[in-house]
Amino acid sequence: MTRLHAAFDKPHPAFVAFITAGDGDTAANLDALVAGGADVIELGMPFTDPMADGPAIQSANLRSLGAGTTTADVLRIAAEFRQRHPDTPLVLMGYANPMVRRGPEWFADAASQAGVDGVICVDIPPEEDQALGPALRAKGIAPIRLATPTTDEARLPAVIEGSQGFLYYVSVAGITGKQQAAIQSIEENVARIKRSTDLPVAVGFGVRTPEQAADIARVADGVVVGSAFIDLVEEFGKGAPAKLQELATAMTRAMRAATQGNRT
Repeated sequence: MTRLHAAFDKPHPAFVAFITAGDGDTAANLDALVAGGADVIELGMPFTDPMADGPAIQSANLRSLGAGTTTADVLRIAAEFRQRHPDTPLVLMGYANPMVRRGPEWFADAASQAGVDGVICVDIPPEEDQALGPALRAKGIAPIRLATPTTDEARLPAVIEGSQGFLYYVSVAGITGKQQAAIQSIEENVARIKRSTDLPVAVGFGVRTPEQAADIARVADGVVVGSAFIDLVEEFGKGAPAKLQELATAMTRAMRAATQGNRT
């Protein structure tokens, strides 16, 4: 059983926490999220044109790049995280350019050596899987695909094929940030997707409060939170770890209380 499989095989939905590498004290921030109960960590790779991200994560990308963060730094952060947290799954999330510019095999090998479990590449569609997917799968790294409210029945099989680890359901047809879909829409779309795949379905975009996380946890296999943590990193700087752990703990408790006894 892989670390990702284990994370989604727990008696509660997986809590997936995102922060951007190189934005603040990343190591301390990651440790705080794990201490707060994160089942899976998503580590954002900073990029100059993060098209899927809203203002908070865009700003985090710019802060990180302004501090000089490189792909090598991201991989170092990942490797050091793996040494400190041997059992917590780590997923890199980002865009194609930093991942394929030196060749997909180079990136897959480097990510494997760093202990990365999965990769979400926002701007490589399923139809272009050859650009990165085979190299990742050859190294035992899960290519994690994105489904959206506009992923209809005709296209869903292409999204699912070759996906591993979990499927990331983007709950809004837009960018990350404060907007959130109605829970009924999320429930209907998660159910529709799960009729076509055995992969766990984690829901993200717009989840900012423990109450929202709890509502989604009742209908999904996982909940992804990002911008709310990024805001804390920006606001509190060196004091962010304590705030991150506090919010992560609140999210975890709310999700588990909402689903207690619902999973076996």
